[in-house]
Amino acid sequence: MHGIVGRYGRIDASLRDRPPSKLLLLLLVLMNGAAPIALYIFVPALPILAQDFASDISVAQMTVSLYMVGLGCSQLIMGPLSDRFGRRPVLLGGLTLMVIASIGCIFAQTLPQLIAARFFQALGGASGMVISRAVIRDLYSRERVGGMLSLVIAVMMIAQMLSPLFGGLIETALGWRAIFYVVTAGAVIVAAAIALALPETRRRGGATAPGSFRGDVGALFTSRAFIGYVLCQVLASAIIFTFAGGGPYVVVTQMGRTSAEYGAWFASSGFAYLLGNLFCVRFSPRYSLDKLIWFGLAMQIGGAALNLIWGVLGWNQVPSWLFLTHMIIMFGIASVMANATAGAISIRPQAAGTASGLIGFTQFGIGSLCSQFGAYLGGHFATPLPLNIAIFGLALACAASMIFLVPRSNLVPSEELIERAESEEPPVM
Repeated sequence: MHGIVGRYGRIDASLRDRPPSKLLLLLLVLMNGAAPIALYIFVPALPILAQDFASDISVAQMTVSLYMVGLGCSQLIMGPLSDRFGRRPVLLGGLTLMVIASIGCIFAQTLPQLIAARFFQALGGASGMVISRAVIRDLYSRERVGGMLSLVIAVMMIAQMLSPLFGGLIETALGWRAIFYVVTAGAVIVAAAIALALPETRRRGGATAPGSFRGDVGALFTSRAFIGYVLCQVLASAIIFTFAGGGPYVVVTQMGRTSAEYGAWFASSGFAYLLGNLFCVRFSPRYSLDKLIWFGLAMQIGGAALNLIWGVLGWNQVPSWLFLTHMIIMFGIASVMANATAGAISIRPQAAGTASGLIGFTQFGIGSLCSQFGAYLGGHFATPLPLNIAIFGLALACAASMIFLVPRSNLVPSEELIERAESEEPPVM
């Protein structure tokens, strides 16, 4: 990996797009997975947490909800900072904040103290999520970014799916505070690995001018393609948030099944998402990212249409009908999200951190609203049909963002043109 990056972080175009080393893949997975794993590993302890602090479960839930707010805010802050000061210092600063906040979680004596510490834990940990996308764009060309993102997500998904089980075992054996000992140790290990093995990847000539953040944001938001890719990615993720918000009510309340059965069926969605990412890894070298997005959109719309038909016919009153078609949707979402993200952060490569942060902030902001909307649809109706209609509408809106905003062109930019564009000074507003 060190051969890809020069002494000053300048990337030699002839050395880009090499297959990732095991060390590079490990570092990207660690930095990208630190915050999500810290989120999911603590979820099984929420009921015990409410008991220990003699509080309502809705208050204890704020250790999760405000954590997600921290994830969104962090990405809006850390991305632009990494464009201006470099990937390494901002990432190490964020992980240091995560370590300090995790120690605060261990010694929190009241629930408000724990909630505040969790917010700062997310604020620091999410730096890895936004900067990992920027690092991938630094090291890989536009058409390879989607495949690399999918590879990192696929590996991370395995750890992420196992983290609730691991957290439950820790809480049962040692108590909920022991979870934060593990999270603290993990954050220290990730920070040490980054400090020792990850070189600076930000390009020379990047966003270093004091007014460059406004210039980068202005340039991004005046690009129809950027807005189209971002909307495509965010609306695809909104399908996940909407279904996750309404799914428990549909399965447990409407269908009369247990929460354990819902958990098992929900895991099938995660498995389909994992397969979709592996599909992108396999085919991204052969097809353009726009073609992979359209393939994913076809899967999304097809699965959502089938789900809607089952709802109209009344067939999806059992989890199997609901989740088997949702697996088709999730397979397509994996392709859409990875490649739409790649397209968005490639519009202005020297501002990849800013673009990545804007994507993450928008995704979590809209996602939180969609989660509440999904819960309303699942909890206030007697059938899954309203939820099916909402997901189908989101799938169509996702396709519309590509049709009306992302220009279709046969022009294939050469590496020379890309390098020239990336070396240009950003405009100052």
